[in-house]
Amino acid sequence: MNHAYILTLSCPDRMGIVHAVSGFLLQNGGNIEEAAQYNDTDTGLFFMRVRFACDSLGHDELKAQLAVFAEPFSMSWKLHATTQPMRTVILVSKEGHCLNDLLFRCKSGLLPIDVRAIVSNHREFYQLAASYNIPFHHLPVTSATKLQVEAKQLEIIESEDAELVVLARYMQILSNDLCHKLAGRAINIHHSFLPSFKGAKPYYQAHDRGVKLIGATAHYVTADLDEGPIIEQDVARADHSKTVEDLTAMGRDTESQVLARAVKWHSEHRVLLNGHKTVIFK
Repeated sequence: MNHAYILTLSCPDRMGIVHAVSGFLLQNGGNIEEAAQYNDTDTGLFFMRVRFACDSLGHDELKAQLAVFAEPFSMSWKLHATTQPMRTVILVSKEGHCLNDLLFRCKSGLLPIDVRAIVSNHREFYQLAASYNIPFHHLPVTSATKLQVEAKQLEIIESEDAELVVLARYMQILSNDLCHKLAGRAINIHHSFLPSFKGAKPYYQAHDRGVKLIGATAHYVTADLDEGPIIEQDVARADHSKTVEDLTAMGRDTESQVLARAVKWHSEHRVLLNGHKTVIFK
C-alpha cells in the first residue's frame, strides 16, 4: 500500500528547484499527486507544496534523505504523513458558534482534525463537549491566576501532543511567552469591520455607524495583538434595514466560515509563512 505524504518547503529562489524536487521524489520512489509553487519576487523566496505517494521509504528514511537534499538549497522544509488527522485543542469562552461549527464539520468528515480537548474559562460548553466525547477543561482566569492558567493550558496542549490550537472566540489575551511557544500553530478568529470597531459590543458600534460591510479575519497568533499573519478573511453586505441582532447573526456566520476555512487549510498543510504574510496553496 502506498503511503501519502505532504512536503512543504521554502528557500531562496533559483533555477531548477521544481526539477530538483521532482527528481528527488522520483529517485526515492515517490509519485506526485498534487503540486503547487510560488515565487515571491519581492523577497526572492520560493515556496512549494507537494503531495506524493511513496511505498519504498518510510517516514524517517524520507526525512533523512530530505535533510541531505535540502542543504545545498538552504531550504526550510517539513514532511507530513497524511494518515492521521491533525491533533487539535480548542480554546473557547462564552460564544460557542465557532466551536459548534468546528465540531460539526469535524464529526461530518469535513475537517481533517482530531479535537483532543476543549479548554474554556467558562462552563457553558461542557455538555457540548461531552456530546462529542471530547474532554472539557474548565480553567477560570483572573488577573492573579493568568500565568498559572496558561501553564495548565500549555500542559494540556503538550500532553495531547497538539499540532494545532484554535482560539474559537476565546476572549482572553495570551501572554507573549505563550504566543511564542505556540508560534505557527495557533489560529485566532475575530470580527473585523470597515471601519474596525474595538472594545465592547462591536456589533452595536457597527449598527450605530451604519456599516455596509461586516467581516471576520482568521490569523496566526503572535505577541502583537490581532496582527499575526492573515490566513483568511471574508465580508457580508449590510444595509440600513439590519438590526443589531441581524448584524450579530451575520457576523457569527462569517466568523464560523472563515475560521473553518483557515483550520482546513492549515490542517491540510496548505499554509506557508512568508514573513508577516502567508502563502496559501488552495
